[in-house]
Amino acid sequence: MQALLALSRLIDNINRHISKIACWLVLISCLVSAGNALVRYGINQSSNAWLEIQWYMFAAMFMLGAAYTLAKNEHVRVDIIYSHLSTRGQIWVDLMGGILFLLPAVVILTWLSWPVFYKVWVSGEMSSSAGGLIRWPVKLFLPLGFGLLVLQGVSEVIKRVAMLTGHLEADTHYERPLQ
Repeated sequence: MQALLALSRLIDNINRHISKIACWLVLISCLVSAGNALVRYGINQSSNAWLEIQWYMFAAMFMLGAAYTLAKNEHVRVDIIYSHLSTRGQIWVDLMGGILFLLPAVVILTWLSWPVFYKVWVSGEMSSSAGGLIRWPVKLFLPLGFGLLVLQGVSEVIKRVAMLTGHLEADTHYERPLQ
């Protein structure tokens, strides 16, 4: 179990470091957006590339941040029954949800998104907008983000099994939204 927990810590650290890129992309996206607005309305110049790079960065933020969000137990959940369960019950729900729903779904999405990226990369597809960007960089975030989510799902399953077997202190805390 110690080797699996070490693997889990490694995956958590990888996703924590990658999430820092997503955080920086938020700032960069805001600066690009503000700069684009200033140039567009200040000197009446614009480029579709600046608009497209904003949605590329949004896609990167979302896909690179999803795994870390799972690691922090901050994904949106429907909390009708979960909060009323014992800690052990919550661990079982997380474990079964990870094995039965999360992992199969993200493995399939990773598998299906790779050909989407590969086709665009090989063809050199460009945006149809004048001055638009090449498409493969944004398409790369699909298999990359889902792959990171697969890894984080494995890490979460390892941690839940370790919690159930007493190898790790049980922690199912998450920030409940204010109602």
